[in-house]
Amino acid sequence: MSRHHKITGSSGNGRPPNWGAPGTAGATIAAGLVFEGVSHDYDGVLSVRDMSLAIAPGEILCLLGHSGCGKTTLMRIAAGVERQSRGRVLINGREISGDAVFLPPEKRGVGLMFQDYALFPHMSILANVMFGLTNMPKKEARTAALAALGRVGLSDYAADYPHSLSGGEQQRVALARALVPRPGILLMDEPFSGLDKRLRDSVRDETMAVIRETRATCIIVTHDPEEAMRMGDRIALMRRGRLVQHGTAAELYKDPVDLFSARFFSELNQFEGIVTSSGIETPLGVLGGEGLNRGEKVDVCVRPQGILLHRDGLCGVSGRIRSKRFVGEVDLLSIVVEGMDHPLQARVRAGSPWERGMDVAVSTDPKDVLVFPRDASQI
Repeated sequence: MSRHHKITGSSGNGRPPNWGAPGTAGATIAAGLVFEGVSHDYDGVLSVRDMSLAIAPGEILCLLGHSGCGKTTLMRIAAGVERQSRGRVLINGREISGDAVFLPPEKRGVGLMFQDYALFPHMSILANVMFGLTNMPKKEARTAALAALGRVGLSDYAADYPHSLSGGEQQRVALARALVPRPGILLMDEPFSGLDKRLRDSVRDETMAVIRETRATCIIVTHDPEEAMRMGDRIALMRRGRLVQHGTAAELYKDPVDLFSARFFSELNQFEGIVTSSGIETPLGVLGGEGLNRGEKVDVCVRPQGILLHRDGLCGVSGRIRSKRFVGEVDLLSIVVEGMDHPLQARVRAGSPWERGMDVAVSTDPKDVLVFPRDASQI
């Protein structure tokens, strides 16, 4: 019998669970969180640099970036586990951390869910969830913890121990423990990275449904751009301790501020171009160059799905297909074009008529073309 329990949005009687009642894992009063000019260093090495960022009450923000970019440090600063060297942190407009103020973690109304879940192996599942409810009578704490376990589909395993649960079940126990005190802000550090791909999508979707129902403000640390786009109301992309770009998934994908941001969200064909009176001269022909100065050197980037193929000679520049790989829903093509140092990479619908060795004409889809000034693109 499968031990996977779907996290549902209603109780057994068909009514929504009472998340707002005293003594239950209830709906929270979401809190706004603001970082003002926050910097942090480890032994003189800056890990966060002059970070200013505001998260609205009830918003789900994904902190995105490569390992070591400072995103986990920023989350720990919000929780009070780390103290910044400069700047301020505010919750609902109240300064909780600054030059003269430092509110301890237990007084911030912030829940923290660690990457490894940090469950106590010698304690039952119920005891793990009850652990943070020290300010409640034991009977009420037990009721609240059981309600939280029921919400994540694990009430039948209250007496079990963490080692007997799967990775996905342990993740849900950790979520129940983080939410049961009704934090105004929930912080999650790579919460799905320990799950295999088969479970990750379903557990993530179910977890996000719980978080949205509790209405807590949530910051989720991840290095996976697709995951960030699926989860976050907004995304804050970080690099080397700095905020690169902040906005919705659509904004970051469609209007990246630089090459780093563009590369984070998609593969790119990159080549040089120069702005002339007729547009940007490139190995793929003349492309649109509105708003650019004549003589300016630029980096032109085309997403693989923006490479369009035509029968040789009809339009575009000449190329030859060097390889074709079937990868499920799409075919990956490698195309040699004269004047380019590297073959173009293209994605076309699987079962396309294009084959290795074919001569083709290559053009581009304007919506998948990105242009960056050269002096701003050196990364």
